[in-house]
Order: sequence, then structure tokens, then C-alpha cells
Amino acid sequence: MSWTLVSDFIFKYGSNLIWALVIFLVGKIAARVIARFLERLMRRSKLDVTLILFLRELVHYGILAFVIIAALNQMGVQTASIVAIVGAAGLAIGLALQGSLSNFAAGVMIISLKPFRIGDSVQAGGVTGEVKEIKIFNTLIATGDNQHVLVPNSKIINDNIVNLSAVPQRRVDMMFGISYADNIKTAKEVLMNVALSNPYVLKAPAPEIAVLELGDNSVNIVCRPWTKPEHYWDVHFDITERGKIELEKAGVTIPFPQRDVRIISNK
Repeated sequence: MSWTLVSDFIFKYGSNLIWALVIFLVGKIAARVIARFLERLMRRSKLDVTLILFLRELVHYGILAFVIIAALNQMGVQTASIVAIVGAAGLAIGLALQGSLSNFAAGVMIISLKPFRIGDSVQAGGVTGEVKEIKIFNTLIATGDNQHVLVPNSKIINDNIVNLSAVPQRRVDMMFGISYADNIKTAKEVLMNVALSNPYVLKAPAPEIAVLELGDNSVNIVCRPWTKPEHYWDVHFDITERGKIELEKAGVTIPFPQRDVRIISNK
């Protein structure tokens, strides 16, 4: 009796079972081949390795899921309910991880568009520092005092990105106030000599020394030398200090805010 049932089962479902097995095996091979083919294409386009590997696995398992559903359908299994359950589970997971998914999407954009690279100095996501690592969900930035900050990629993409290393030259803006009684020409010559004597200041473009404004308590002169991005603070600190010293040596006064108070007596 049992053999009769087995033979009936094989006769009725045997061909479907064989075709389902063929679909699964062929689909499995196809998923692997397609994933590897896409990986080669992405490597030629010089995408980030982390993104390539992630997308390869995503494509592979995505195709494999469809293959399994097709094989089950061939065997006569009602796959509509399975698809509905998987879809509902996917929706629930997506809603629970929507923050992570937005970070992932932003990470893909950063890796693809490359607004900055590892080693660049940036202002991104409210953090200023050197990019140490670009991950799928966040970016590691080392600040000037060597704090390592993990910034969510979605925060970076949704904010302004300032790449301080994108160009080979960067201008350093400083301002010096001198007294109204001092000679402007002398002050400008002193500041120009200070700027040009700094080894990190570029000769071209030449430093710019000019009167910016006539302030309430001083004549404000800007000093704008150019340097390489990695020497920005070296130039800023050095010229700020030596500028004050050399101006005082030349007899130029650096005033501070002051106010004349007149007392009027009614007596």
C-alpha cells in the first residue's frame, strides 16, 4: 500500500520535482555568474571595494530568492502567501531600520560621487578634520585634537560639504588693526615682508595686503597670503605673531577699543 502511494506521488509530482530542481540549480549558477559579471563591471568603473562586495552579495541573494520562489511554484506550492509574508517582513524591517537605510544610501552616494577621499581635510556633518575611513553607514573623521568622530553618512549628505584638500592652494585671511595716527604704507610694507619671509607662503599668487575698512577704533588692514592646505595653520599662527612684533618694531600702534568719557557738571 505504501509503495503504491509512493509510486503515485512520484508519477504525479516527479516531473515537477525534477523541473524544480533544475530551476534551482540553473538559477543558483546564474545568480553566481551574474553577480561576478556585475562585480567585474563595477571594478572597471573603480568603485569602492566595500561597495562592490556589498552590491555583489545583494544581487546574488536577490536573484537566489526569486529562483527559490520559482522552484517552489513549479512544485505546486502556493507562493503568493510566501511572497506576501516576505514582503511584510521586509516592510517591517525597512521601517525599523529606516535610519540605517538612509545612512546606507548616503554612503553609496559618498562612495560613488566622491566629494572627498580618505586623507582629505573636510568640514562635513558639523565636524572638521581629516577623513580616516569611509564606511557604508558612517564616516570616520579625526579632528584637529585627534578625536575620532563617527559621523552618520545621511548627516553628511544632507549638509554642506567643504573639502579643504580639493585644491592645491588655500588662502589664509588675517586682519590687523592700526591706529589712525600711524602710516598705512609703512604698516602694509611690514606685513608684506612678514608674509613673504614665511617659507610656507606661496609666491604666486602673491599675498594681498589692503585696507579693508575704517573701523571705530582702528584702520583695519587685511593680510591674505596663499599656502598649501596642510600648512594653513602654520602660516596663520606665524604671521599673526610676527605681524604684531614687526609692526611694533616699526613704531606702528595696534590699538584696542577705547572710549572718551566726558563728565559735564551742572554746578
